[in-house]
Amino acid sequence: MPHAFVSTDRIRSLFTEAMSQMYRTEVPQYGTLIELVAEVNAGYLESNPDLRERLARAGELERIDVERHGAIRLGTAEELFTIRRLFAVMGMQAVGYYDLSVAGVPVHSTCFRPIDEAALNINPFRVFTSLLRLELIEDESLRREAQAILAARRIYTPRAIALIERHEQKGGLTEAEATEFVAEALETFRWHGEATVSAETYKRLHDAHRLIADVVSFKGPHINHLTPRTLDIDAVQARMPERGITPKAVIEGPPRRQCDILLRQTSFKALEEAIVFLGDEGAVQGTHTARFGEIEQRGVALTAKGRTLYDQLLASVRGEVQVGAGGAKAGAYDQELAERFKALPDSWDELRRQDLAFFRYSATPAGIAAAAVASTLPRDPEALIAKGYLAFAPIVYEDFLPVSAAGIFQSNLGTDQQQNYATRSNRDAFETALGATVQDELALYAERQAASLDAAMEALGLADLQLRTVA
Repeated sequence: MPHAFVSTDRIRSLFTEAMSQMYRTEVPQYGTLIELVAEVNAGYLESNPDLRERLARAGELERIDVERHGAIRLGTAEELFTIRRLFAVMGMQAVGYYDLSVAGVPVHSTCFRPIDEAALNINPFRVFTSLLRLELIEDESLRREAQAILAARRIYTPRAIALIERHEQKGGLTEAEATEFVAEALETFRWHGEATVSAETYKRLHDAHRLIADVVSFKGPHINHLTPRTLDIDAVQARMPERGITPKAVIEGPPRRQCDILLRQTSFKALEEAIVFLGDEGAVQGTHTARFGEIEQRGVALTAKGRTLYDQLLASVRGEVQVGAGGAKAGAYDQELAERFKALPDSWDELRRQDLAFFRYSATPAGIAAAAVASTLPRDPEALIAKGYLAFAPIVYEDFLPVSAAGIFQSNLGTDQQQNYATRSNRDAFETALGATVQDELALYAERQAASLDAAMEALGLADLQLRTVA
């Protein structure tokens, strides 16, 4: 069947590889970072055979090397509406709403990613996508000027739009069309060294907020980082200087633990890149700082109860220990963070028993064998686990943390500036622009946990048995 449609997983994988190759060319230190992360991951898996076995058993081992997340910043509702359609071609949906204005960053965001477990294990590519909140620009004339600049640009190629429409109308793309789509879609994310504004306009936008200048001043939303996943972020952080890379002062997110939770992130400072600005008397040379390198380490997804505890613990530390740009208090921050987080159990079993995290359940070979010969098995899930008939493994957190995202943004904008915007969360406006409702990440994790439990119970001949609902 020469005209058969390829899967969205295939298109997503093609795009991820093309994006990685493009970014490696644009930001050479990204290639250095990928090599370092690969070395650290290989060493960590070699010294932790139990983790290797757990990842392999869950079908998650192969995804580690291909796993990436990118980030883009859009300027208009129309751009957000179309990016949703573009990512849908790759099997990615909008998950979660993040308001970064409360941390002094004038955007609100979502994460486009696959949601099906099989798709995640094939390629969990995700893009943290932010929409500029022009209403937060206090200078009315500057706000109108920014709106006019953004309204005039077109960030998608006509052929990319045509292929998106074909996918929507026909239900898919052929291999040839998918290859063409990837090439056309990549143009939206490409770096352009020519600004669309004058140096004077750029300065006024920059003075309002560096991120505003980054969004408004260029032809499109260049990818500003492409993040690999490491299994030991502390080792990467320590070894970055050996490769000529200076990391940010502290790792964002929770402290180092035996049982990783949520998301830990670090980065190296954004590049200062040569820019050509428009000018009445010809081109004007200047510089712009936006793109940077980032690394992440992912742990278990926490339930609503677990997230509440996490947020409380993190806020208690950030409220008392401030880390400046020089990192003078980084050690004190890390120490206090580790101390406060002792209140959150560092045991998979305790996290599960206390309904603090989500887990994937499975019937063990011993359980299936026992079910085949025994008239009945224990009907208590804890007894099934104790006998080794029912196993559980952490469900990977696939999403983001607003406080961490803001910390990365601020660090790589080269400032500790913390503006406090009067306007706060505006999810309704974001979803109106998106043209869809963002999915609830906690509901997705709960569904995966419940589905795994149903399958495990059925395998053990206990299909009517249910665990407590975890929300």
